[in-house]
Amino acid sequence: MKLLDENFLLENNAAKDIFHNYIENLPIIDFHCHLDPQEIYEDKKYANITQAWLGGDHYKWRLMRANGVPEELITGDGDDFEKFDAFATMLESAFGNPIYEWTHLELKRFFGIDLEINHANSKEIWDQANAKLQEDAFSPRSLISNSKVELVATTDDPASDLKYHKLLAKEEDRFKVLPALRPDNLTNINAEGFGSYLEKLSQVVGFEINSFEGIIEALKMRYDFFNSIGGKISDHSLSTYHFKMADSDKLNQIVTKAIKNDELSENEVDQYLTMLLLELMTMNKNHDWTMQLHVNVNRSINVPMFEKLGPDTGFDSMGTQPDMVQELTKLYKQASKDDRIPKTIFYSLNQNDWMQLATMMGSFQTHGVQQLQLGAGWWFNDTADGMTRQLEVFASQSLLSNFVGMLTDSRSFLSYTRHEYFRRVLANYLGKLSEQGRVPEDMDRLGEMAQNISYQNAQSYFGFFE
Repeated sequence: MKLLDENFLLENNAAKDIFHNYIENLPIIDFHCHLDPQEIYEDKKYANITQAWLGGDHYKWRLMRANGVPEELITGDGDDFEKFDAFATMLESAFGNPIYEWTHLELKRFFGIDLEINHANSKEIWDQANAKLQEDAFSPRSLISNSKVELVATTDDPASDLKYHKLLAKEEDRFKVLPALRPDNLTNINAEGFGSYLEKLSQVVGFEINSFEGIIEALKMRYDFFNSIGGKISDHSLSTYHFKMADSDKLNQIVTKAIKNDELSENEVDQYLTMLLLELMTMNKNHDWTMQLHVNVNRSINVPMFEKLGPDTGFDSMGTQPDMVQELTKLYKQASKDDRIPKTIFYSLNQNDWMQLATMMGSFQTHGVQQLQLGAGWWFNDTADGMTRQLEVFASQSLLSNFVGMLTDSRSFLSYTRHEYFRRVLANYLGKLSEQGRVPEDMDRLGEMAQNISYQNAQSYFGFFE
């Protein structure tokens, strides 16, 4: 089969039928990404393919480092063509890595360039792609619209004024850009800048925040504000987590220590985080929002490079906390006592958590359709094998027909081909079930199921268009 043949990833006739006749051309609802709303609003074109492809993409940076590329040509101030050539050269060794497939898919779908990327033709691709990037169709907004994206949910700090979301709501009618509240600066209470962040948030809400009660009051105000702009989602990173309850006096003591930058014990961090999460669950439930939990990650493990380049630069790994799901179970067990469990999507970077999460969720499905979900293969699991495994676990323990499907989780405007990639994997999975005689040989029913997972379910689950 030719590279990126029209049937790549589709291993049987049923899969080909499902993909090509039912889901290939559906619109996209991108309910979790890291696009910058200011960049969307300003709509500036990229000067070259290096800026469009390599700027901020730590997936690609990791592979370039593995190929011995100097940091100057990755995150440094090296020449842009030399960076692109180093990337193209690296791809020659990337067979089996999803970036090899994603990159060629983006090159073919967006730029119409059907060449294998390598050192020998890097200059030819550089010239063709850069010429395309100057066309109006390659501005950020045009890339979103031309990808049939109906909605983008960005990731935003509670203190954000959401200026660009409001401007886009007035000016852009081809797609929506809505905020998703991500309070990492509040959950990371042991971070050095916690006190400074509370000062910043205090200015936004109009009162001094110096207690746990103050943090909760401020969050309630920001939930109301985000909700008024159309927000429907909150995102939460839990690299590690242990369930520990605490009373108000203890929580205020912990907050006071954090403001002073005094060292907190692991027990104090867990107490604060547990009680904060319970309050956040209540806020999500009251607003009918979806709470997304991203768990079991080792972040910034290369300390010298973290100190040099900062977070999200390619120095993270799969977490290995063995009791992560047991601790989350305690949290949801407590929340169930007060009927404060919101719609929740769980993403774990550790596949060993997936079956535990899927079975845990089944114990708390009490309100609405598939209120708790196992999220799509996340981050390092964002591969054909990872996606397939997630579908298998979801289907084996719950109702896959209710799954809300794929997200980009990306900082690139060229990443929307990941939805095509996922849809091919989904069609192949359903096609195999049909070929194996495990489901009825009814393409209309399987096609409708694939349509729901690829697009329709996200519409009804999140309520973005209500």
